[in-house]
Amino acid sequence: MSAKKFLEEYWKYLLLFFLISIPVFQHLGTLPIRIWDESRLAINAYEMYHNGNWLVPTYEGSPDLWNTKPPLMIWLQVFFMKLMGISELSVRMPSALAALFTCVCLLLFSVRYLKNFWFGFICNLVLITSAGFVDIHSSRTGDYDALLTLFLTLSALLFFLFIETSKNKYLYLFFLFLLLGFLTKSATALMILPAFFIYTLLRRKMLEILKNKHFYVGLSVTLFLAVGYYFLREIYNPGYMDAVAINEFGGRFFDTIESHKHGFWFYYNNLISTRLPYWMIFIPCGIAVGIFSKDERIKNVTLFSFIAAITFFIVISSAQTKLFWYDVPLFPFLAILIAVFLHFIFSFLKDNKRIFHYLKCNIISGVFIFLIFLTPYRQTIDRTHKFKEYPYDVEFYKTSHYLREIVRGKRDMDDFIVLYTDHPAHILFYVDVLQDKGKNISLRNKKEVKIGEIVLASQDEVKQSIELEHDYNVVDEYDNVKIYKIIGKK
Repeated sequence: MSAKKFLEEYWKYLLLFFLISIPVFQHLGTLPIRIWDESRLAINAYEMYHNGNWLVPTYEGSPDLWNTKPPLMIWLQVFFMKLMGISELSVRMPSALAALFTCVCLLLFSVRYLKNFWFGFICNLVLITSAGFVDIHSSRTGDYDALLTLFLTLSALLFFLFIETSKNKYLYLFFLFLLLGFLTKSATALMILPAFFIYTLLRRKMLEILKNKHFYVGLSVTLFLAVGYYFLREIYNPGYMDAVAINEFGGRFFDTIESHKHGFWFYYNNLISTRLPYWMIFIPCGIAVGIFSKDERIKNVTLFSFIAAITFFIVISSAQTKLFWYDVPLFPFLAILIAVFLHFIFSFLKDNKRIFHYLKCNIISGVFIFLIFLTPYRQTIDRTHKFKEYPYDVEFYKTSHYLREIVRGKRDMDDFIVLYTDHPAHILFYVDVLQDKGKNISLRNKKEVKIGEIVLASQDEVKQSIELEHDYNVVDEYDNVKIYKIIGKK
């Protein structure tokens, strides 16, 4: 195939890949490692990279019982560390690729099942212009949720295809990706299962499934591998099962963990205010258009996506522990519902005979796509291009920025102690990397210092303690970060 013919046939695929890749991958390593999940995972991966213990993730050399998820995400991060070196980019690459592959899956589903490229094109653009999907704690950081979303989307679409076609290959693939979702974020992967049960009942396929021996084979293998990991981990890491019971199975759902308590409408309010404000109005339109569509495939996809979205929404909204990024798996299903309506308008403009009568070339449908996506896509690019700290995070991450400048060779400092009084995982990552580079830099999680030491401090309480109790010289300064040479006691 000549280059000209290739471009003529595949230009629209290349255009879509380009439009997806820019917001997903550009400046992915701009921000330093974020606190909580990303930093814990980064340290788990860093230590696994060095110690080769692929079964039991560790934190500061000890088995990590704070992060009790299975280690699939950590394995992927270690793979990219080996491939690309230890950096923010290698920590985040699994999430970014998961976002890309989620888009690919939606496109393939549209092309192969709906027989409609432009539905997938629109669905993809809705997804990548959803602020909650292309953001920190999702596709832009090394958290669990983008990878979980990929596997839940795949498992859902494959289950849907099994119900529609009764082909057992889809059933086995459904169990495979459900298992991968479970190995990514444990019990969270099971929260969408009630939607599959409801859809099966509505399609009157329950008896067919219960009579299908392949269902029991897939279920048995999935349970064996999922439960087998937990028992194996308990053998090598006693106490692991107790920690899992608290963190994963029941603890976060029935009790509030780490003060993350919010009302039932927490996720809905986030969607309309910050996570999906541009597209929310089109969701009920898409549901109405889809349910009353003459195309049975569109009707069934709409019904399934609505059930999946509303079920997952109710489950996470009913849980006592709520964090804003727990809604990430909703976005592919919401994107499908929104795409149903937008594609309806697009098709009307594209196939309208009156427009063809007045125009030799019907470009109205293309203009519609351009105009409807212009603002949200521009906002997405602005948000991801040289992504800056949120104002409330500027002071918090100054130490990370300073240490990263040393890692990158932009600042020449050595032989000092970082003082930090809170959870220091986002700082510990850079301390570990600097130690790997031969720097004599360590982390101390308290205020006490000794005469003759050189210490770095960014927190006001720590700096005040040093300045009130000691004689010192300021060796270096970076915004609110100060490095002190402790001369004596006052």
